Amino acid sequence: MFKLPRAVWLLGWVSLATDAASEAVYSLLPFFLTSVLGAGAVSLGLIEGAAEAANSGLKVLSGRLADRTTRKRRLVLLGYSVSSAARPFIAVATGWLQVFTVRVLDRVGKGVRGAPRDAMLASWATPTTRGRVYGFHQAMDNLGAVVGPVCATLFLLAYPDRYRTLFALTIVPGAIAVLLILLLPERDPDVRVVPDVVPGSSGTEPFPRSFRSFMIVLAIFALGNSTDAFLLLRLTQASGSPRFVPLMWAGIHVVKATTSLIGGSWSDRIGRRAVIAIGWLVYAVVYAGFAVSRGLPALIAWFVVYGFYFGFAEGTEKALVADLAPVSRRGTAFGIYNAVTGLGALAASVLFGIVWNGFGAPVAFGVGAVLALVATALLFITV
Repeated sequence: MFKLPRAVWLLGWVSLATDAASEAVYSLLPFFLTSVLGAGAVSLGLIEGAAEAANSGLKVLSGRLADRTTRKRRLVLLGYSVSSAARPFIAVATGWLQVFTVRVLDRVGKGVRGAPRDAMLASWATPTTRGRVYGFHQAMDNLGAVVGPVCATLFLLAYPDRYRTLFALTIVPGAIAVLLILLLPERDPDVRVVPDVVPGSSGTEPFPRSFRSFMIVLAIFALGNSTDAFLLLRLTQASGSPRFVPLMWAGIHVVKATTSLIGGSWSDRIGRRAVIAIGWLVYAVVYAGFAVSRGLPALIAWFVVYGFYFGFAEGTEKALVADLAPVSRRGTAFGIYNAVTGLGALAASVLFGIVWNGFGAPVAFGVGAVLALVATALLFITV
């Protein structure tokens, strides 16, 4: 792991700092919206779904732009700068529409930077190290999501109910992330280390059938993969207070960071599909657990197990995208991948909020579990 290229490490630290800021806000957002600003479950689903949709839609455009330039750092810098500048404005929000605007701008930044960053990572990996590279990056991302909520918990213990001050302070790690990007190489490596480059490729090669099949299966899974804000809302309701919810959010990211390294390495050895399937099955089991459990200890236990889904699935899905896509169109491929997951998140989150309001939380979580099982079966049948 320590032999990874310097650029991979730098991007890892950038993600750590950014997620420290983002997750400190995210873990408290359900309570802030529902209890401080008076929004409901449907508003929460609409905000998070629209934010992810904006994120994903832009990743298609930024992915195409990334394929046309060797200077992807500019797109990455722009994306991180937009998010870091927008996020602290939640501190002055007085209504859910203002939070909606800030969250969309935050995710717009993520949409601009995501595909170029993932394409940059691919340029520093080989087919036998892709799982490790993306697993490492996901681990650093998750480690930041531990640091942020832990700091948020300590802050709230010292200064109870000072949520707005906490949100404003997220500008500090955001600024650190932007400064770190300036240390990245301006251009892609002159000689890519991937040996599967096709000489004379035009950059217009069609995506293979296996890639298209994977996107269809992923769309089915994404339709049941609603925003994690609903899990946090359920934990907040069960605990009766949001004070320790950031600590719970940090705990799950400890699991994510650990299993991301393991999942990425496994996928290099036993295959991407098997590791993704493990992650999706964990997701189905956890959502079923949230559907039938009532007490806080049981919900916390399921929430910790939920971290294994991310560790096995997230980085491995990206490695599979890099495997299946033509080298000259990897930026576009990552854009499509993120568009599928993000638009699915929009539909899933709005649907989840409607089902929650109409039939209760258990039914909503049950629907997510069923869709995950269907997608897992199709992953082996069609991909």
